[in-house]
Amino acid sequence: MSEAWLDAIKWDTHGLIPAIAQDEKTGQVLMLAWMNREALSLTVKEQRAIYWSRSRNKLWRKGEESGHVQTLKDIRLDCDNDVILMQVEQIGGIACHTGRQHCFFQALENQQWRPVDAIIKDPHEIYQK
Repeated sequence: MSEAWLDAIKWDTHGLIPAIAQDEKTGQVLMLAWMNREALSLTVKEQRAIYWSRSRNKLWRKGEESGHVQTLKDIRLDCDNDVILMQVEQIGGIACHTGRQHCFFQALENQQWRPVDAIIKDPHEIYQK
């Protein structure tokens, strides 16, 4: 199978592209992560979100530890060819490692960041080692 479609992407100097995961039903932006060429190719092939972890310097299959897999429903490339938008089904209803529905749970109030969304499940219960 040809992967010439990957050549249309404007990868950054590190070979990465930002990827936004959005809940397919609600439109809620769940998270932003990074993909390299292999991660994006595997995401399309496996129909689940696979990212490049910059902190671990390796591929990261969303949900590999937590079980909170993102099943791919649709994928788009923006007009500048430098951002991916994925419509996903978020298994378990939790996308954030903090145990929240999404990663954008902090609101700026009186020049301070405050958490405004509840924790659905304690992260220590999700990530038992």
